[in-house]
Amino acid sequence: MRVGLLILAGLAAAAAAQQGWYPHEGGLLKYRVQIRFGEEPDTMPDGWKFGRVSAVTVDAQGDVYVFHRGRKAPPVVVFDAKGRYLRAWGEGLFGNAHGMRADAEGRIWVTDNGHHLVMQFTRDGKLLQTWGVKGQAGTDAKTFNRPTDIAFSPDGRHVYVSDGYGNSRVVQYTREGQYVRAWGEKGTAPGQFNTPHSIGVDPQGRVYVSDRENNRIQVFTASGEFIRQWTHLGATQNLFLTPSGEMWAITHRNNIENLTYDTLAGRIMKIDIDSGRILGSMESPGHWLHVTNDGLIFVGSLTGNVFRWYPGWLSRGLGETEGLRPAN
Repeated sequence: MRVGLLILAGLAAAAAAQQGWYPHEGGLLKYRVQIRFGEEPDTMPDGWKFGRVSAVTVDAQGDVYVFHRGRKAPPVVVFDAKGRYLRAWGEGLFGNAHGMRADAEGRIWVTDNGHHLVMQFTRDGKLLQTWGVKGQAGTDAKTFNRPTDIAFSPDGRHVYVSDGYGNSRVVQYTREGQYVRAWGEKGTAPGQFNTPHSIGVDPQGRVYVSDRENNRIQVFTASGEFIRQWTHLGATQNLFLTPSGEMWAITHRNNIENLTYDTLAGRIMKIDIDSGRILGSMESPGHWLHVTNDGLIFVGSLTGNVFRWYPGWLSRGLGETEGLRPAN
């Protein structure tokens, strides 16, 4: 009897010493993935190839814009929803590609953290507005210091910029570029930032800021008053809020893991916008994401890929006789 108990105790200790797979927070998001969107099948001109993909966005017509840092294709390459090449633009315009968003009117906005600029374009790449002073870093109403992201108020009247790598603030403008206000400074207290890397606005006008190096998301009123913070979501690379109020993020366990693994160890999460509760998650590298109205998730990855995630799950593995089946 004692020998049996000792054997059981030994087995239990061995099992405890082994670390198995952690469950997916909130449950598994059941999606499949196309890992080389835009390059398989390759419909771009001969010799074109993505460099590090910093951002991806989708406009109201369903065109997909890839913003990348390579030299073998123009910095903005545009595809249809199935990955067929349509057009490209932006040669010679950017110091370092970072953020990209499409607004409700079909204009394309980018943050160039090399030239310290926010720029607005037509769908075909015609420059409409430039905010900031090219090549000049600053922290006043007319300058940025390596801005990271852009978000729009629900009525489209205001634009929020996370200003981001060099500064530690959020800047609010009218859509015509008139300065409204700024808030934030370097630090760890509520309302302070350490690399505000992404920004989003919900249908109620609340502003969500990925305070990446502080491993938190901070939530503010439309005028910058602190509401709350979430510290359980890790170092969030990018936020996306849908017009219907869904919140999506690509995040990492913490800022050190994110930097050490160069964004490879990421997870996509769907998050309850009111409580911060994780509704589901799945693994994905990535620096940027966009979620379409029909449920597609496009991820821009610094690996040089665009991932197109679409709802679906395999019903069986490889081989007619293999025994593994997907979990319910």
